[in-house]
Amino acid sequence: MGTTRWCPEDWARYVDKTSHKSRSEIFKHSLERDLDPLHIKVRESCDSEANPNSTPIIVAVDQTGSMGFLAEVLIRKGLGVLIEAIYDRKPVTDPHIMLMAVGDAWCDRAPLQVTQFESDIRLASQLSKFYIEGGGGGNAYESYNLPWYFAATRTRCDAIKKRGKRGYLFTVGDEPPPPVLKKEHVKKFLGSESISGLQKDLSTTELLALAEKDWDIYHIMIEEGSYFRHSGEKARAAWRDLLGQKAIGLSDHKDLAELIVSAISVAEGSDLDSAVRGWSSSTALTLKRSLLPFAGKKPTAGGITWFR
Repeated sequence: MGTTRWCPEDWARYVDKTSHKSRSEIFKHSLERDLDPLHIKVRESCDSEANPNSTPIIVAVDQTGSMGFLAEVLIRKGLGVLIEAIYDRKPVTDPHIMLMAVGDAWCDRAPLQVTQFESDIRLASQLSKFYIEGGGGGNAYESYNLPWYFAATRTRCDAIKKRGKRGYLFTVGDEPPPPVLKKEHVKKFLGSESISGLQKDLSTTELLALAEKDWDIYHIMIEEGSYFRHSGEKARAAWRDLLGQKAIGLSDHKDLAELIVSAISVAEGSDLDSAVRGWSSSTALTLKRSLLPFAGKKPTAGGITWFR
């Protein structure tokens, strides 16, 4: 997929058409078959005439009770910012975006939903098919590792195969990572075909090593989330132990798209000041606070202070 280019006018019309609708009116009330990984064999990001040097980017947002607003942020503003800023700033070439909704495989009916890789307004239409289940359990984590497994076993990307360049994968939520990916969860939610069948439980650390062969993996910690407000240091420590400085805090969820674009810019070699330049002053301040550890810079006297 991803054979056409993004058109800002299409996005503006889409936003205008949906601006008056509530979250419950925008999103679905049950799991859509075409987003259900149980029925998906592979998702492809292929080079095309319109996108000759495609870059696969996955954004997987928590859709459990405390985090269901994240998909709404994307569909009202963030998706347009994400794609248009990548085109304007050019940290990477020809973005192909896949969106995922993440829940809790221990208790939810739909712990993973997956769009196609797209580069035009069709992505918004697929995003609006998400079932915001609003579930999650009391186990102090969500299934943030399911997107890693899907990316490692159910995607085919020309950037990876032809050019040896890893794709970008961002998970977003407020709880710690789960300790393990269970084989029964893979069978139940992704199916038991040989391409994705799991013979034994995998620790999240083992799964990370598998997925990182093809994907540059980040987690964005939403500091406004109910779990993070009460146990933020626990979540931050768990993610930092797993991902190091690629575990990135965000104090204002409305700046999610801007943070993803800026993080990609830093990963591609931009300095921090250049990566946040051009955003509003408040957004730039938020992003600088978030990205200081990842960018490898320390606060200086009179500069921005990063608070853990």
